[in-house]
Amino acid sequence: MSAAETSSKSAAAFRTISEVSGDLDVPQHVLRFWETKFPQVKPLKRAGRRRYYRPEDLKILRQIRDLLYKDGYTIKGVQKLFKEGSLKANSSLNEEKTIPKNTVVEKSKNDKRDEKSLVDQVLGLSPESQKEVLNELKSIRALLD
Repeated sequence: MSAAETSSKSAAAFRTISEVSGDLDVPQHVLRFWETKFPQVKPLKRAGRRRYYRPEDLKILRQIRDLLYKDGYTIKGVQKLFKEGSLKANSSLNEEKTIPKNTVVEKSKNDKRDEKSLVDQVLGLSPESQKEVLNELKSIRALLD
């Protein structure tokens, strides 16, 4: 059970960073870092710079966490999904991710980490699957030429 479910606050109540951290099982410093990378996350800041997260912020943070930790996206990949409108900041809890499972996010030509991650993913496949990927890439290249 999440911290939000065990607390006596309503679903519409604002949450502190410690409550959100416990609910999402993400350290507080990571939440602060995500605020710098994703302008969609806009917690209210009160006296003493205390953060109060709205329910909409929680939905966005949950999307970000799932895409980064479960689906293997990079921060740049998630930023691109938001920019393209593939993710909705105001989506319902049941429709947090509106991107198809097989959507490929274009990688930056200068980002070697994204490229290495993709290579690692392909190398982790069986030889048959690697051949399928290679054949698919060849057919895409032929279409582009």
